Amino acid sequence: MSISRSGYYAWVNRKPSKRMSEQAVLLSQIRKIYDDSGGRYGSPRVYQALRREGVTVGENRVAKVMQQWGMRARVSRVYRRLARRRHELRALPNHRLEAPAPDAVDQQWSSDVTYIKLGSKYVFLAVVLDLFSRRVLSWRLGERLSADFSRATLREAFELRRPAAGLLLHTDRGIEYRAQKTQRLLKQHRVRHSMNRPGQCTDNAEVESFFKTLKGELLHATSFVTMRQLRKHINRYIEGFYNTQRLHSSLGYRTPLEFEDLH
Repeated sequence: MSISRSGYYAWVNRKPSKRMSEQAVLLSQIRKIYDDSGGRYGSPRVYQALRREGVTVGENRVAKVMQQWGMRARVSRVYRRLARRRHELRALPNHRLEAPAPDAVDQQWSSDVTYIKLGSKYVFLAVVLDLFSRRVLSWRLGERLSADFSRATLREAFELRRPAAGLLLHTDRGIEYRAQKTQRLLKQHRVRHSMNRPGQCTDNAEVESFFKTLKGELLHATSFVTMRQLRKHINRYIEGFYNTQRLHSSLGYRTPLEFEDLH
């Protein structure tokens, strides 16, 4: 290769430059954060996680390193099948429109249900979210969508938090939330019930955002065969990552549990 013996040994024994050493350390730190997130973090969250660990580095440099080493967030565009507008259905007004943003936990909750494909069929995931901390308070996976299914998810949240009277609960206009049994449960806990405007699924944007995140970070490009397997992975994602480890940009890059502890 036209290289002298002395030149070769000089290259072999040469210590890496300071810049190269720093780059190797930074790559190791980035890789650990990325792997700990299950490959779900993009460069903005990796950058914020590095800052929390006291690492001084520019966000563009983090993005460049991740791009060079093929580290990309596990996200995808997720579409949700929307129901037809049913203006004739009796529903409650959207009280969130005039309500101030929550400044503490258990002031405003939101609940919704989404579809998840399991093999050749669809199953249902219901959640209850605290709109202040974005914490998932309760969730339930089932094969049938019914008032009992949604009501059981709400009951678990009430048992966990025991909110004071006056809690504002926002949901869509689904019949499972308008059912008499569900309304009796909400009345028992002295809850003020709020619903989406007709055809305005963005009124429940926080829960829609959670469903998009879960599907992009957990379910995308992954096949589940049994309900037991799916339930195990959703539990691990919500309780072991989303509530306790995932940095939320809307919370100043804190986790929901950390945000609740701060307030």
